[in-house]
Amino acid sequence: PVGAVGILRAGLIPFLVFKLKTELDEIQELILDTLSNCLRVEATEALAAGAMIILREKLTHSSEAIRSKAAWVLLEIGTYPEGKSVVCEEVIPVLVSLLEDVDPEVQASATGALMFATVKPQGRFSALGAEAIPPLLKLVAEETSKARLSAIKTLTMLAELPEGRKTLLDHTDTFQQCLNDPCEAVKRAAKIAIDVIKWKP
Repeated sequence: PVGAVGILRAGLIPFLVFKLKTELDEIQELILDTLSNCLRVEATEALAAGAMIILREKLTHSSEAIRSKAAWVLLEIGTYPEGKSVVCEEVIPVLVSLLEDVDPEVQASATGALMFATVKPQGRFSALGAEAIPPLLKLVAEETSKARLSAIKTLTMLAELPEGRKTLLDHTDTFQQCLNDPCEAVKRAAKIAIDVIKWKP
């Protein structure tokens, strides 16, 4: 944390963001790790430096590590109110496409970023429009998926929209299976999901 604060105080964030355009893949990975750590402190400088445009490009990079780390940086950005808005506006469709990535780490990072983005109603509408429900359900059904917990929580937020609830009512059995999961957090999240899906106004 002290190092991250030092980087922020030294005004290095814009330089790091810029370097993502030109550096070799292995250096880009280090930059993404560094940005992720700095974003735990604050996100304003990264957003002001145009990080979103570059990160969006990195989500479709040929390297699985870079795709995963870029999604993770977006997850960090999405933990801030101003970051959530930008993620909602600019990257939800790309994150949804990464839910079916071949790499489990990419799936997990993308699902986490989507989870934070769907905290906002705007993010929920955008995720529904990008047809996020089928790939999220697939991740919930996979017992070995690293993205399982985030997928359940994201679907719970999508179930708060009438359209999302209507779609998910046909899939409560997927969540029922999670009630026997060895992980307590998954069990708890699945129970909440079922309650939200079955809620009647």
